[in-house]
Amino acid sequence: MDWGNLMRLAIFTGGSRGLGAALCKIFKDNGFELIEFSRSAPYPYSVQTDLSDPGSASAKFSEALSVLSAKTWKEIVVFNNAGTILPVGPTGKKEPKSIIQNANINYTSALLFITEVVSAFQDHKCKKTLVNISSGAAKSVRYGWSLYCAAKAGMENFIRALANEQSRETHPFTVVNINPGLVDTEMQTTIRNTSKEDFPDKDLFLKRKEKGELRNPRETASELFRIVEEYSLENGSSISLAF
Repeated sequence: MDWGNLMRLAIFTGGSRGLGAALCKIFKDNGFELIEFSRSAPYPYSVQTDLSDPGSASAKFSEALSVLSAKTWKEIVVFNNAGTILPVGPTGKKEPKSIIQNANINYTSALLFITEVVSAFQDHKCKKTLVNISSGAAKSVRYGWSLYCAAKAGMENFIRALANEQSRETHPFTVVNINPGLVDTEMQTTIRNTSKEDFPDKDLFLKRKEKGELRNPRETASELFRIVEEYSLENGSSISLAF
């Protein structure tokens, strides 16, 4: 097969803003075909998807990816990036509806997305890399972040289990967790705007912003691109860019 004449494909959730938008740009600038799933769906290559509704989201994933899986690709890169910090606050004060919405966005739809990707492209013989954008919250706890911490920890362990499965496949995905560190995105703005009653560590995050300790999304996306394209990644590994 003449791999040189084939296109490369990048697949994203949550590519409409922040780190996701920066990732979309750098992969597009480097010649990848893109598909991006988000609620706002701002690009020609976007698929309007409400991740808080897993059933609907799963149908969107399946339909879009089945079309792409019929093609032959030189390389496939996948980023599970979408997420929400909300609701922030003590567990006993959270409404059931907001708990379900958080779990659907951060965990259930993420599992469905990755499941559909693996199902669609398992038999493709090209280089395949699947990145779960993780967080320090997967391994540590903060008051008010119980839902976010739980989802991030669950996703990291899911990725490790998936990597174990992939090691037995004829044409495996390389599956990794990457913690990009503190990136200057809308999520950080949301954290800084949370009341101290709901998030006692608020001042720490305000100081990090004032001291310029947040990573630029474009620079972070460039580093992630280099990691995926230039490094030999160990299946199931966890990488941290946090300083």
